[in-house]
Amino acid sequence: MEQAVGLVVELQEVVNVNETKSLWVFGYGSLCWNPGFEFEKAVTGYILGYSRKFWQGNSTHRGTEQKPGRVATLVKDSESLVHGVAFQITGDAALNYLAERECRLGGYVAEFTTFYPSSSGVPFTTVLYIATSKNDLWLGDAPLSEIANQISDCSGLSGHNVEYLLRLANFMRHHFPEANDDHLFALEQLVKIRIKDRKMCLKTLMGDDRKSITFVRRGSQLLIPAEEPEERIDSFQFTTRVPEKTLRCLNI
Repeated sequence: MEQAVGLVVELQEVVNVNETKSLWVFGYGSLCWNPGFEFEKAVTGYILGYSRKFWQGNSTHRGTEQKPGRVATLVKDSESLVHGVAFQITGDAALNYLAERECRLGGYVAEFTTFYPSSSGVPFTTVLYIATSKNDLWLGDAPLSEIANQISDCSGLSGHNVEYLLRLANFMRHHFPEANDDHLFALEQLVKIRIKDRKMCLKTLMGDDRKSITFVRRGSQLLIPAEEPEERIDSFQFTTRVPEKTLRCLNI
């Protein structure tokens, strides 16, 4: 794809502070728990100058053209930061996949930003996929109650919109307990109230849990356990009981 090729060419000019050329992608939405591409490393951290908002519409993954869902994007905010995961990738396959998933189907555009690792390591450049008001799927701001209703009502080819919201909220809560994302967590509570009031089946809404990655922390780096423990732990949480010797980064 033209955008994927352009990103690779542009990033060839970007040399990180460790003097090695590498391509990193910042995930702040579903990429955190379901990246869908192969990666070399995953590192927790944050970017500055943005806030996370459910202002982007989605008519494929989490909604339809008739009933678009709402998914996360970033808006400029000089006083805020957004926590997430930086994935190190190699080759064009992941970029081609992301160009399809994020850009063609999702309405996002690619930019570059600076990522700050949680471990206070040296910042480095990442690719950032962000939606703006210029794309056809843009829904923009709305009362939280209205956004919560829309999320509770919509689903698409990738599953229910509720799953997207709740998996993201749980991922952020467990991986970044110090983070204060009022927009995300307020929507989570409103949607949970609607699920209870409407007597909706949460298990059905959450879909197949196997598509959600279980991460284990080593410093700010996230590893995927090579083997699942006998008693499955909620995939939102760190699997601390897995022996360190069994850890390795797996292909997704």
